[in-house]
Amino acid sequence: GIGGAFQYGLQVSIINSPAEYIKSFIRETWLRRYGSSPSEEMITLMWSFIVSIYSIGGLLGSSSAGYLAVRFGRKKAMLFSNIPALLSAALMGFSRLCGSFEMIIAGRLSSGVCGGLALNIHLMYAGECAPRKLRGLIAITASTSIAVGKFAGFALGLREVLGVEALWPILMAANAVPALIQLLTLPFFPDSPRYLLIDKKDKEGCI
Repeated sequence: GIGGAFQYGLQVSIINSPAEYIKSFIRETWLRRYGSSPSEEMITLMWSFIVSIYSIGGLLGSSSAGYLAVRFGRKKAMLFSNIPALLSAALMGFSRLCGSFEMIIAGRLSSGVCGGLALNIHLMYAGECAPRKLRGLIAITASTSIAVGKFAGFALGLREVLGVEALWPILMAANAVPALIQLLTLPFFPDSPRYLLIDKKDKEGCI
């Protein structure tokens, strides 16, 4: 769940805290580039775009989750979902350093792709690997991970943690941590028995 549904919950909640700082960053960047301050309507439009483009990325990720899960297997598809997570962390983390609010937009799109992939494949992978007696318990790890991810996002956004103007790029790049944890741990996990039997025709591997 750390690299699965947790990513979705984290990205949904983490955007709330640095809202005013990102708007100020857009205003300053626009003034530096074009020599004039943007209107409040333009700032609101750009901010709305930053927030909502996550859903477009989620749609792209969800749409490709089924294909990737069958083509590469549940485990490899889960590992693949960390690529857009790390890309989004890099884009948003270096956005202020590069003076580009477009990098935040691209990063949010990429993190949406990660969330769409991870949430869907997490459910498949956990459900197919779970022993029959524990299947129901394992299935609810998705909703639990979303809740923990939301809590982590709100906690990191506190002023006492990363919710200050100097640290908002680090806050936006926080999704790199669960992605790295999953990249280090998931290779030691088994692949889905259902995938091995039905898609790979590997009966011995399934058993």
